[in-house]
Amino acid sequence: MGEYSKFIAPERRSVPTPVDMVKDGKCVFGTFDKEFETMDLINIKNPTHAPEFLKKFKLTLWEATEINFDEGVLLAAVSDMAFFGITLNIFYDKKEKKVYSWSSNLPSKDTVIAPNLLNGAETKAVTKKANIKFVNNFQDGRCDVEGSANDGKNSIEYKFTLKRISKPCVVSIPFAPIEERHRPLYSQKDFFKAEGTLTFNGKTYKTSDTSTAIVDDHKGYYPRKAHYDWVTTMGVNETNGEKKWFAFNLTRNQSVDQDKYNENLIWLEKETSLLPPVKFTRDVETINFKDGAAWKVTDEHGMVNATFKVYDIFRMVTHAKPLVNIEYFIAFGEMEGYVLDEDGNKYVLDGMVGIGEDKTLLL
Repeated sequence: MGEYSKFIAPERRSVPTPVDMVKDGKCVFGTFDKEFETMDLINIKNPTHAPEFLKKFKLTLWEATEINFDEGVLLAAVSDMAFFGITLNIFYDKKEKKVYSWSSNLPSKDTVIAPNLLNGAETKAVTKKANIKFVNNFQDGRCDVEGSANDGKNSIEYKFTLKRISKPCVVSIPFAPIEERHRPLYSQKDFFKAEGTLTFNGKTYKTSDTSTAIVDDHKGYYPRKAHYDWVTTMGVNETNGEKKWFAFNLTRNQSVDQDKYNENLIWLEKETSLLPPVKFTRDVETINFKDGAAWKVTDEHGMVNATFKVYDIFRMVTHAKPLVNIEYFIAFGEMEGYVLDEDGNKYVLDGMVGIGEDKTLLL
């Protein structure tokens, strides 16, 4: 154990993954070492305050990827919000520092979310203007992603093969006191090397030796009132004169115990190093975004001291108070500052790509 390991709760150390995430109406919580074979969250008994017959409308499912290459960043996601499905394609042009986006809705029944990440399980959605498909073979450390979108003004088409670089981050986080009810957020995030092409408005970009990706598989019962912050980076980082694969994940959500249940970590080649809970502060509220706005991400022990400089955002804002209030922003820009691993090694972030979310829900 390194000098900073004392700041990591024992519950954050991964344990062998049981076959079933849900058994006898209850859910397992903690950090796990590989994929779950079954994640039937719909079989949890009374996960929310809503009557049992309504719980399917409280369950949010999605699979998403962020792919970082020399010219830009792709974010592609398929989500089932129970009442409807969503496809989302976003391309961030690094040279222009500009976001291009394509989103479309489809019936929930036509939105396919993979039941797990094994043996070719597929997440996919097709609309008149867009399509996305994930083919998951995480047992072999592989994910294939392809899609396209066209709104008549801008178009995008892509196909990538992703190969795992590091260990997975698999968590089941309680969003309510466990003794009262089992209300989980499950997430698996993985760091990959990316190979493939993306064509934007007729211009094709190819990945390079340093192109990387993260895949996020996500299922959970969010509270009616919810907020979360997230930021990630990925690529190659030079430490002690040597260039190595590097990425991190930093999140703050509705976990009932931030020390025991979070998904903050550094990905390195074939290994990970855990990080403690973090807090986000902003010099400008994201809804009032201005170019160069700064998100500050820190912890209480000096392991995380990162600034995310935001250059453009995707926004999805719906105000229909008192019933519905959604403020959802996906941000793109560059990182500054540093993070420390558990051994005290320092990773300077200056100039690395930054991708983040700032989401508030009242549903």
